[in-house]
Amino acid sequence: MADAPAPLRHSLSARLFRLTIGIVLAVEVLVFVPQLAHERLDWLHERLDDARIAALAATGVPDGTLAPATAAELLRLSGTVWIRMEQPGRPPVTLAGPDTMAPASTIILRQEGWVARTIHALHALAVDRHQSTRVLATVAPPSGTQIEYVFRTEQETKALRSFARGFVWVSVVTACLTGATVYVVVALLMVRPMRRIIASIAAFRAAPEHSRPLDPPRGSRHANDEMAVAERELSAMQNELRNALWRNARLAALGSAVARISHDLRGALSPALLTAERLQGHSDEAVRRAGDVLVRTVDRATDLVRRTLDFAREGPPPLKLEPVVLAVLVDEASATARGPGRGFAVQNQVPHDLLVQADRNQFFRVLANLLRNAADAGATCARVSAGAERGVATIDVADDGPGLPDSVRATLFHPFTRSTRHDGAGLGLAIARDLTLAHGGEIALAATGPDGTVFRLTLRSAHLAAGNGDKLKDCSTDTNGIAPSAKADV
Repeated sequence: MADAPAPLRHSLSARLFRLTIGIVLAVEVLVFVPQLAHERLDWLHERLDDARIAALAATGVPDGTLAPATAAELLRLSGTVWIRMEQPGRPPVTLAGPDTMAPASTIILRQEGWVARTIHALHALAVDRHQSTRVLATVAPPSGTQIEYVFRTEQETKALRSFARGFVWVSVVTACLTGATVYVVVALLMVRPMRRIIASIAAFRAAPEHSRPLDPPRGSRHANDEMAVAERELSAMQNELRNALWRNARLAALGSAVARISHDLRGALSPALLTAERLQGHSDEAVRRAGDVLVRTVDRATDLVRRTLDFAREGPPPLKLEPVVLAVLVDEASATARGPGRGFAVQNQVPHDLLVQADRNQFFRVLANLLRNAADAGATCARVSAGAERGVATIDVADDGPGLPDSVRATLFHPFTRSTRHDGAGLGLAIARDLTLAHGGEIALAATGPDGTVFRLTLRSAHLAAGNGDKLKDCSTDTNGIAPSAKADV
């Protein structure tokens, strides 16, 4: 049963939306601190400019005195409570209001570094102080003009908090707009095609043989991005799996049918086999030859039924793994591949101290099928060589046959496909592949051509035992000198 889709708040787009907002806000916080210090410095310079203008206004009075009301208005407009300006060659000008307070601290603008400026800005933003601060600055023209002014700290705090509120609102809006943009883009470019893929996977999992494979969109401007490639690969995989499931279903049905009729077929062939054996003992040579032909025909029919039934049986065969001397197993498989009256020789170049961890009977079938296929393809000699490195055995089965045509290479290990013989079942290589995979190994076509064909097998558990110095057999060895224990059941 497929899992229900995640709620919207737990979807990938929603998580990216929240993550984007968090990242943007974190960046804004990092920007806010130096920006706050810069805002405070600008505010102090604005007060400095206003204080200078007020002092210059007082300097232009003919009698040098200002009415208290005028002085108070200039101080109010400049945002200060006390101003003093000293110009070279002129008497100092002082503006003082009625509520002037003794300053609690002094700021020298040219000497305040960025670290101190940042600390003072954060302190002014956080603490609402009811005191005054004096600022000392040198301006020009004229050169050497000294200006001092005093301001109330609550004015600085109010200005910085107003700036912070505006900055927070801009940051929140920016973060939300950025997150929404990411949400929409991810939803359109990633989440929507991903949901199509997930829905197709869930439907395919529920009914692989009947569900429709994913149909990737065509003509998209993003036909080569990762999501489009994933959709095409998923569609191709689903089509291949459906074909494989249908093929396996037909094979299973075939196995069931063969299992039901195999007993009846053997019973029907038994009288023919008995009659053929009687004909083999007839005094007439022609009748005996007919009996021989009939016996071979019945044997091929029963062998075809048995091999088809074995292949169609579900699951890999049970294996009884044990150390096996590979060279001895090659000799036994060679005897089966030669057969009576066959001009086919096997060159055994496998070291006699090479042991592989395998099921003796099942791996014997692998070697026998490969050698028999070589003989049936028209080869006169086959060479089996092997070696072990880091616990992995590599076995090469090479022959001098005419090679495999291009038309059969793509389906070489598929069941019921024939390469050269027209009377075989097309199961030899398929059985060899399945048994090799059941051992945890691999089998592949290493080379083929007019000079012959080479199949390569690998087994992942092998080691060398103490060598016994046996000689290797070659193609000139007498083909009839085979141990009687050679097995014929492949």
